Amino acid sequence: MGHVLTFPPGQQAYGIQLPVQSQSTLYAEPWETAAGPAALLAVARAADRHGYAYIGCCEHVAVPRRLAGAMSTVWYDPVATLSFLAAATERVALLSHVAVVGLRHPLATAKQYATLDHLSGGRLVLGVGAGHVREEFEALGADFPARGAVLDETVDALKAALGEEEFPAFSGDRYTFADLGQRPRPAQRPRPPLWVGGSSPRAVRRAALRGDGWLPQGDPREALPPKIDRIRRLREEAGLAEAPFTVGAIAEPLYLGRPTWDVGRRTLRGSAESVAAALRPYRDMGVTQLQLRFRSRSLDELLDQMALFAAEAAPRLGEAP
Repeated sequence: MGHVLTFPPGQQAYGIQLPVQSQSTLYAEPWETAAGPAALLAVARAADRHGYAYIGCCEHVAVPRRLAGAMSTVWYDPVATLSFLAAATERVALLSHVAVVGLRHPLATAKQYATLDHLSGGRLVLGVGAGHVREEFEALGADFPARGAVLDETVDALKAALGEEEFPAFSGDRYTFADLGQRPRPAQRPRPPLWVGGSSPRAVRRAALRGDGWLPQGDPREALPPKIDRIRRLREEAGLAEAPFTVGAIAEPLYLGRPTWDVGRRTLRGSAESVAAALRPYRDMGVTQLQLRFRSRSLDELLDQMALFAAEAAPRLGEAP
């Protein structure tokens, strides 16, 4: 019998987007520029050791010159990166946050991610999003103007292609396949969880009705409750209220302790108890997994922050406010 990774209500899990693998100026720390595979391995092993629910890796195939100054061109491939780290870890889940699955045929995506789930012993969480870089779509022959509709159909196709059937079948407006076998199958049964990223009204609806979880993108915490309520309503109306569903959030940057450097105005800082207290409202609004980011000046400082959070702050997340 297989299993499916779940993050149930009432138990607030926490994960981390890996450093180094994407280096947008919005969040990358200066030390990441010179870092590489050894740093990724160290962070992944620390997450595995300290009880983090997942490690995340995001996707851009190619970044146009007009955006490279802000986004950088450093974007590791999620399948290659997570496969590399799967062999060095044992428990931590492997999240694509997010894969731009509209850039390729769903059977090609299913082949990659089914193999990753198989090789990792069932640790994949497939996070998907619509994408936003026109030139990237055009270079790959993908339909940028219709990317939302493409993603809707691709999610449905991936549910079929990542299921238990060796010869999956799907028929849609853009993609149709049958009598085409793919093995290895995913280790998770009936299929790996599929989380939908994005915060637009259409993305929230897509997550509610097509996903097993929601990954908001850049929402301040006060914007989350009405969207979470909408997800609940949509799922109830569709008869999905009893099915497992993971509500995610990206927390403000964190720094445990008293910083001696400028960690930024938005950063939650201080003792383990004060940081935990600042994060508990997410649980109260229905968030079941928090993605964390720690401010750091070096790999060693990041590893220290990860360990400190797991040992001292995480046990306090479940306490009553």
